Amino acid sequence: MRLSDYDYCLPRELIAQRPPEHRGDSRLMVLRPDTQKIEHRRFDELKTFLEQGDLLVLNDTQVLPARRFSDDGAIEFLFLERLGHCRWKCFVSPGRKMRVGATAEIDNVTLSVDEITPEGERIVVFSKDIDPYSGGSMPLPPYIRRHGDTDDAARYQTVFAQIPGALAAPTAGLHFTPEILSQIPHTFVTLHVGTGTFLPVRSENVTDHRMHAERFSISHSAAGKINSARRIVAVGTTVVRVLESAQRTDGNLVGQKGSTDIFIYPPYQFRAVDILLTNFHLPRSTLLMLVSAFAGREFLLHAYKEAIRERYRFYSYGDCMLVL
Repeated sequence: MRLSDYDYCLPRELIAQRPPEHRGDSRLMVLRPDTQKIEHRRFDELKTFLEQGDLLVLNDTQVLPARRFSDDGAIEFLFLERLGHCRWKCFVSPGRKMRVGATAEIDNVTLSVDEITPEGERIVVFSKDIDPYSGGSMPLPPYIRRHGDTDDAARYQTVFAQIPGALAAPTAGLHFTPEILSQIPHTFVTLHVGTGTFLPVRSENVTDHRMHAERFSISHSAAGKINSARRIVAVGTTVVRVLESAQRTDGNLVGQKGSTDIFIYPPYQFRAVDILLTNFHLPRSTLLMLVSAFAGREFLLHAYKEAIRERYRFYSYGDCMLVL
C-alpha cells in the first residue's frame, strides 16, 4: 500500500485542455479484468456493451461557478462554502498576499481575511452580503492551463446536472448527450464533489490518508430502480462512493441523505457496483486507487501505459474507460 505503487508518467501534451468538439465523440477504452483484454472503441458504442436489465447510475450534481478574481485581477478566489451572513470559506492564490487582515474587492465590495484554517483555506468576511457565484466561472482543475470561458460554462457541466453544489464536475458524465442517455435505462443520485476528492495523498503509506466528507442523496425512486436492476453501471467514481457508502436494509438500498468519507483502495471488495465508466485519473490520486481496486492495480496501470501509447486524452476533458 505504498503511494509510489500508483505512479505513472504522462506526457503533458496528453492532458486535454479542451473537450472534444461534440459530446459523445470521445474514445472509449474497454477493460475486461477477467480476461486481461483491452479494446479500443468509441463512446457512442457504450450501449453495445450493456445487457437487458443493466442500469446506469449517474451523478446529477451541478457545478457552481465558484472561481472569482478580485477587481484588480491580482487575487484568485475559489469559494467553497457559505458560513453565515457575509462570511465565506475559500481558497486564494497567491496566498502570501492574503494573510489575516488583508483585503481585496469583488464587485466593488471589500472582503477581509478573518482567519486561515490549518488546511490553508481563508475565512473571509464581506463588508456587505453578496453572492460570489454571481459572475463567477467554472472552477477548472489546475492541470487545465487556462482560465475558464463561456464554452466551459456549458461543457464543464453534464447535460443532466440538476442540483447545485459541486466544486468539480463528475467528469465521466460529461460524455453523455441527451440522445445517448435516452437509449439506456438510467437513474440519478447526487454527490456534491468537493475539493477533498482531489487533495493529494501526502503519506507514502496510503492507509494513512483521510478523505474529506462529501454530501450525497438518493431518492426513494432511484433506490427502487437500483434494487431492481440486474447489473449496476456506475458512471464515475463519485457514484461508486455513493453506492458503496449508502445504508441498506435487508440487503436493499433505501432512499437517504448523508455524507461519505469512504476511501476505496485495493483490496476493497465491491458490493454495489458491477461495471464502472470513468475517465483517466492523475497519478498517485485517490481516484486512481479506487479504479485500481475495481480493475486490479497491475492491469489498470498496464491499460494506462497502452492509453499513452495510443494517444488517449487524459483527465477531465479527456477520453474514458469502461471496466466490465
